[in-house]
Amino acid sequence: MAISDWPLSERPREKLLRRGAQSLSDAELLAIFLRTGVAGKSAVDLARELIAEFGSLRALVAADQQHFCRAKGLGQAKFAQLQAVLEMGRRHLNEELQRLDCFTSPAQTMAFLRRHLRDRQREVFALMLLDNQHQLLHYDELFEGTLDAAAVYPREVVKLALQHNAAAVILAHNHPSGIAEPSLADQQITERLKNALALVDIRVLDHLVVGEGRPVSFAERGLL
Repeated sequence: MAISDWPLSERPREKLLRRGAQSLSDAELLAIFLRTGVAGKSAVDLARELIAEFGSLRALVAADQQHFCRAKGLGQAKFAQLQAVLEMGRRHLNEELQRLDCFTSPAQTMAFLRRHLRDRQREVFALMLLDNQHQLLHYDELFEGTLDAAAVYPREVVKLALQHNAAAVILAHNHPSGIAEPSLADQQITERLKNALALVDIRVLDHLVVGEGRPVSFAERGLL
C-alpha cells in the first residue's frame, strides 16, 4: 500500500508536522528523506530494509559513497543530498557553539566534536581556536590520515593559531576503531603541541579523543 493511502495520522510527513521530528522512528525519518519507495515497496518499507541492511540508521548515514550508492533505492543524487544535510547540521552546531563559553561547557564541546568526528572513516586531527573568553573563533580539521593514524605537525598548528589570534586551543582527534583510549603517541604529540604553543603564549585547554560513547578528555585524566 502506498503511503498516500495510509491514514493521515500514520503518514511520516504529516506526523512530523503535527508532533515534531522527535516523534518519528528511524525508518519514518529516513522515508521522508527518501521521498519515494521502489516497485512494490513504500518509502517506509524501503527505509526499514535499508536500516536492516546497514545495521542502523547511523551506519547508513556514515557509509562511504561506494557502499551507500550500491544499496537499492539510493544512488549518487541521494548521497549528495545526504552530505548536504549533514553539513548543514554541522554548521548549525558550529554556530550554536560560537554563542557558548566552550571551556565551561565541556558537554556541549564534546557533543560538537562527536558530531564532527565520531563517524569518520579515517583518523582526523582537529583544532578548536578560542579567544581569551574561551569563545570559539575557528574550527579546523587540520590533518587527515590513514585508518588508524594522522601525522600532526606542530608548526602548522602554531601557524593556524597565530593566524586567528587565538588565546587558547582545544585539540581533538578521532579513533575510527571506536576505542577512545589515548595512546602513548597521542600523549607525546599533545606534549609537543603544548610546548610549541606555549612559546607563543597560547594555552592548550584540553585534548579530546572521540570514539564510541563519551570522548576521553586529557584534562580530566590529568594528562595535560
